[in-house]
Amino acid sequence: MNAPVDTELASRIQHTLIAAGVTRDQMIAHAREAITYGFAAAMVPGSWVDVVARELEGTAVQVASALDFPTVGVMTTTGKAREAEELVRLGAHQIDMGVQIGWLKSGDWDRFSADIRAVVAAGVPVKVMLELPLLTPQERETAVTLSIEAGAAYLKNASSGAVEIAHPDSIRFLVERVPEGVGVKASGGITSAEQARALLDAGAQLLGTSAGIGIVTSGSGEQSY
Repeated sequence: MNAPVDTELASRIQHTLIAAGVTRDQMIAHAREAITYGFAAAMVPGSWVDVVARELEGTAVQVASALDFPTVGVMTTTGKAREAEELVRLGAHQIDMGVQIGWLKSGDWDRFSADIRAVVAAGVPVKVMLELPLLTPQERETAVTLSIEAGAAYLKNASSGAVEIAHPDSIRFLVERVPEGVGVKASGGITSAEQARALLDAGAQLLGTSAGIGIVTSGSGEQSY
């Protein structure tokens, strides 16, 4: 590592590598990058949590994983609950979760809430991907309220850049509605330091990106979820 690192920015980034075909060596390298650059967490698939947890043991870098992702809204609540328990057993400190916004749109609010509660029961902070661009204004309000009531530790604007390139307006919407103790994570196509700082200025506490190294060294990365 030769380029200077924006350590303040790095401390807010969850360094993400979730893709098919990633090898053990690549995943270990990802964990070591998180240490080297001072990222807040290494975000990895559940299938690699044990490997990454061993690599990060004794460091300040958290192990984060996601369920019902990258395709969101396809898992059952029981499946999410059991997966969340297993992720924690393997060493995950935090979990990002997809939610079934179809239940929300269908007025099945109890099921939407129970889905989140089932993952929260695993006992680690849970970040809920709300897919704000896919919701009506009233659905957004309801989604925020139900997620907070269900115990979400963080609310996210979207699961990926395919849903929304993270925008300060979406972050401000969430920040204005979360109570003290509930945070906001920005996610979706974050590829530059300028964009990252704008999201932090809007009130995000965390940023999810796979372009973190480029962002904290040269000011921009090539790609991100």
